[in-house]
Amino acid sequence: MNMNLEYYKIFYYVAKSGSFTKAAEELCISQPAVSQAIKLLETNLGSNLFIRTQKGVKLTPEGEVLYSYIKRGYETILLGETKFQKMIDLENGEIRIGASDMTLQFYLLSFLEAFHIKYPGIKVTVTNAPTPETLEYLYEGRIDFGVVSAPFFSKSEIISREVKEVKDVFVAGSRFAALKNKTLEYSDLEKLPIICLEQNTSTRMYVDEILMNNGVVLQPEFELATSDMIVQFTLRNLGIGSVVKNFAEKFLASGELFELKFRKQTPARNFCIITSDKNPVSTAARELLDMMK
Repeated sequence: MNMNLEYYKIFYYVAKSGSFTKAAEELCISQPAVSQAIKLLETNLGSNLFIRTQKGVKLTPEGEVLYSYIKRGYETILLGETKFQKMIDLENGEIRIGASDMTLQFYLLSFLEAFHIKYPGIKVTVTNAPTPETLEYLYEGRIDFGVVSAPFFSKSEIISREVKEVKDVFVAGSRFAALKNKTLEYSDLEKLPIICLEQNTSTRMYVDEILMNNGVVLQPEFELATSDMIVQFTLRNLGIGSVVKNFAEKFLASGELFELKFRKQTPARNFCIITSDKNPVSTAARELLDMMK
């Protein structure tokens, strides 16, 4: 039956308070308006909903059945409004982010720490994956935004903003000390045992492309899943590590590792925040993105 939902709202408050007067006060409308709404509802439903008593009104058996359903429905709506408002007020909610080990460690983590202190009720889920997978998650709407490393190729729906410059380097340990003060050619890398990331990462693709443009193709001794592991392998003199410099800075500063120098400098690249113009961003995610500006 097509009945104005406002009548059911009034019915809920009358049944809850047991009084037309109290319902009118709570709803900030007149008592005659409440009486008229209940009368129309009873007429349309074909049955009385209330019995008048000296203390107010009480539900008829039919009214009791109707109220049991209206109560659940209306209170669910109220709960939804409360949850919605809390999300708007950043009291609760969820942010879904895609990031690699590198972008998480050297860019995103400090912002997440500050955000959590300010908004402890917001749940943050970070999906850890290389740039190509993070882009797929964004296309599918599984994350609100991603933090990835350039270069990457994406669909036109992706909006990208550069946020931090990073540099790719080759580092070595004591076994390769003879290379420390030399200026090398990229072609020299073909004669050395190289440790690098797996091929499905933007970092590996970027370094491979630079070297290929200079006529060099690497045949790595080790291909590893994380840059942290590349540094550990390099510290044990298992080869020359290809990493973003941030991962090795601690050991470069201590002298345990040194950076190889080349006649041509590897161009710097950037971490980027990516969003999709097809995916709505939650209030909480927007707040974090604003903090990251």
